[in-house]
Amino acid sequence: MGDVTLLAVALLMPVLLLVLMLMMERVERPLRVDSVSEQLESFLDSARPDEVETYVSEGFAPALERYWRRRRLSSLLPGRPR
Repeated sequence: MGDVTLLAVALLMPVLLLVLMLMMERVERPLRVDSVSEQLESFLDSARPDEVETYVSEGFAPALERYWRRRRLSSLLPGRPR
């Protein structure tokens, strides 16, 4: 009887972990969406017109990368406003 119970637990454990992971993914999905909206709001508040044009034509990811690249460069150059 003990061997059967141990075998059942060993076979059911991966299935239970998979179900738990799927449930957690559903919980985490809205949290990731909120993070993107906050990044977008911050981006639109301080983006240059050419960066906004990149956002409209190519999407959020390339425009955000261009924005962060400009921010990194401006922090490295002396005497430039941030």
